[in-house]
Amino acid sequence: MLGTVLRYCDSRREPFVRELSKLVRIPSVSFSGFPKEEVVRSAEAVAALLKKSGLENVKLLRLGNAHPYVYADWLHAPGKPTALLYAHHDVQPPGRENLWKSPPFKPTVRNGRLWGRGAADDKAGVMVHAASVESWLKADGKLPINVKIIVEGEEEIGSDHLEAFLKKHSKLLAADVMILTDTGNYDTGVPSITTSLRGLVAFDVTVKTADHPLHSGMWGGPLPDPIIALSKMIGSLTDAYGRIAVPGIYRNVKALTTLERKNYDALGYSERAFRKQSEILAGVKLVGGKSQPVAKMWREPALSINAIESSSRKNLSNVINEAAWCHVGVRIVPDMDPQQTAKLLKSHLKRVAPWGVKVEFGEVTTANWWRTPGEGPAFTAAKRALTAGYKRQAVMIGCGGTIPFVEPFANVLGGVPAVLVGIEDPYTNPHSENESLHLGDFHKSIRSSIYLYQEMAKLTPQQLKGG
Repeated sequence: MLGTVLRYCDSRREPFVRELSKLVRIPSVSFSGFPKEEVVRSAEAVAALLKKSGLENVKLLRLGNAHPYVYADWLHAPGKPTALLYAHHDVQPPGRENLWKSPPFKPTVRNGRLWGRGAADDKAGVMVHAASVESWLKADGKLPINVKIIVEGEEEIGSDHLEAFLKKHSKLLAADVMILTDTGNYDTGVPSITTSLRGLVAFDVTVKTADHPLHSGMWGGPLPDPIIALSKMIGSLTDAYGRIAVPGIYRNVKALTTLERKNYDALGYSERAFRKQSEILAGVKLVGGKSQPVAKMWREPALSINAIESSSRKNLSNVINEAAWCHVGVRIVPDMDPQQTAKLLKSHLKRVAPWGVKVEFGEVTTANWWRTPGEGPAFTAAKRALTAGYKRQAVMIGCGGTIPFVEPFANVLGGVPAVLVGIEDPYTNPHSENESLHLGDFHKSIRSSIYLYQEMAKLTPQQLKGG
């Protein structure tokens, strides 16, 4: 039975890549300013894919003006656990298209990888769910467990309507375990289960000194430059070691647990590995203090300036600009409070603003951190499945990114286990130019999901919820 399902999966290796490529061709950017109809088109394509895989009750779920979710299920395994599968079909903007080696929405296979925006984050996640379900239903006629799938359309913009969506559809989505394919593997070919996510606090900062630009020759000297003022403010946010220098920011940061430290130490992740994977320039030093790189990336707060602007290269002229703008983000960790973090950051920026410049803040967006012990029957089943699918021992890792969906959904479902499995690798470049998916790992992920349904079928719903 299982062998037949796996052989079917192997025979569909290339067709699964073609199906994924169809999704990647749709520019489903959920950000404001991009065509909403493309996100709708993406949702419709996902719905068609899920229906083709054999899932039932396929429908688009709409909530106000939010981008559409897609729902489907297969509920014909009485007495067996119900798994809620999650992925998202919206993608990041393409970024600087001149930096792409091939067009962002023209999926291209090159050097064993599929290149294109959303190829990994997270349309591959959608395809892993669809392909594993299809393999069971087409080869065996049934699934060993009950399955529900929800594919979100606004994850990349912070899941703004999630609370209202959950309130409306909590009964429809009730399950014994969540399985999410929106995280990364520790390395190419190394199957990984993510047990922690950092949260995010972000907002705009605008510094003003005048109501219009002024000639730098006529007025320069006594006139404060808002770019220099903002630069001083930004420079004060970190110390000489690159650690956040905002007073009180580390007050509630939870120390690594014994199990987390054991899991991190077992990876043996070195500065050399970080340099290889990040492709940081030679000679550039790592920052953030003395902690090991994985602890800095997964379980310590980090601050970044995501964008900064005042005039542009195209509009360059000899003026002192009237204003400067930046977008600041802080990745938060257990047990930091998002609102308190925003308050501390704003207070610091106001306090260090020089020369009486006017400082304005935009709306604060927040997403909380999440952590699970990573122990119990659900995680034991996942480790066995991933090890079988990849033919390599699965590891437990953290993730420096944010998935706003996880914590509120787990809470609404009564705290059921959330199993986060990887589809990306360190070379994927999600959110950046030249995003790509390792096709070998893509196939192994599908096989692992096939094994996972079989492993979870060995457990009762009560046992699964207990882990």
